[in-house]
Parts: sequence; C-alpha cells; structure tokens
Amino acid sequence: MRYWLSLAAVLAALWAAPAAADWTEAACEIYPAGSDRIEAMLPCTFAQSQGHITITRDDGVSHDLTPVGDTPGNFQDQEGRTVYRQSGLGDQGLIFRFPDISIFLYWDTSALHPDETDSPTAPFSTADYDATTLLACRDAAETEFGQCPAGILRMENGQASIEVQSPRGERFTMNFLKDATDGTPYVNATNREVDARYESDTWTVTIDGGEVYEVPLAAIEGG
Repeated sequence: MRYWLSLAAVLAALWAAPAAADWTEAACEIYPAGSDRIEAMLPCTFAQSQGHITITRDDGVSHDLTPVGDTPGNFQDQEGRTVYRQSGLGDQGLIFRFPDISIFLYWDTSALHPDETDSPTAPFSTADYDATTLLACRDAAETEFGQCPAGILRMENGQASIEVQSPRGERFTMNFLKDATDGTPYVNATNREVDARYESDTWTVTIDGGEVYEVPLAAIEGG
C-alpha cells in the first residue's frame, strides 16, 4: 500500500500540480525559433501563481511571464516580449513560444537522468515498484508488436497499477481494478481513453483508439 500512495502522489504532480502548486521540477528542451533541432535540454522549474508563470532554467536564465488580455495562453515576459503558451504536448507538458526560442517543458524529468544500467525494463526498477516487466506493445501505425518497459504496483484482491513507457517514449499508468460491489474487473488509464478485453489470461488494452498493449494476468496478480 505504501507504493500505491507513492504512485498517487507522483500522478497528482504530473496531472494537476502545475496548475495548482507553487512550483514543480521539469525538463526544458530549448529550440531556436522556427527550428526543429534541439539546442539544449536541461533541468528547470515551473512556478505558477495567480496566472503568473516563472520558468527557471538550470543555465541561470529565468523567464517571468505575465498574462495579457483575456485570451488564455497569451503572456508578456520581463522584457515586454510576446510569449504564447501552447498545449501540443498533451498531459506530458507545455510549449512556450518566445520570439527567439521555443521551450518544450516536460513534467517527466527522467530524460535528464539516463539509466546507467543495462536493465531491459529501465527506466523502471524494483527499487520503486513491486515488479518490472516488458509488455507486448505496438503503436497505432505499426502492425508488429514490440516491447515496452513497465513498472508494476500491486494491490490487494488481484488489482494493480502498471506504469508503462509507450513506443513513443511517453509514460502513463494503466489501472487494473475490480468493482467494489460485484468484483467485476475493469481497466482505466490516466488521461486516456481505454478499450480493454480479457481473453486467455491476457488483457488486450487499446489506448486512444491506437496504441495496443498486452498485459498478462500474471503481471497484475504476481506469482
């Protein structure tokens, strides 16, 4: 149960904290304006208070953004320049367009600390999860299955939360739960639409109508 609470805290930070909390750690990718070639990736912090945003980069640069007008996402920085906030990263982060650069700000900071082990299930390890595994997975555009690393947090009554790294490198959590009234099993996922079917001791989970994951019952229940 200690692990389940830890996961809940992490998910709360990823989904909601940037809108409500004072600050959160993040990873900032810096691109020259109009370019798709990354100039730098570095640690940063994201702070928000009453609509005002501060992005503090590890290289000593700070961006103080003040809301402008009534249109959400329009800002002015400390130099009086126009800055636009965009949501093109979904629940993974935010994009800020400055006149000279773009900042892709990600809530997940694991890319800043590459795993130095040879574990095939990295970035997941049993230091943080009850178990790790490789799930059969494929992206929406693929026909053949590959493997996606996952970390498993098991709960009582054969339930579990499984955090997985998708074929595109995004991390999210699938929850394999049972109805408290009649024990009927069901599956949901963080900020994603789920279609799940169970057959031959395996859940086949389709995410947002595209990505497909195969999750054996043994991964959920252990043993």
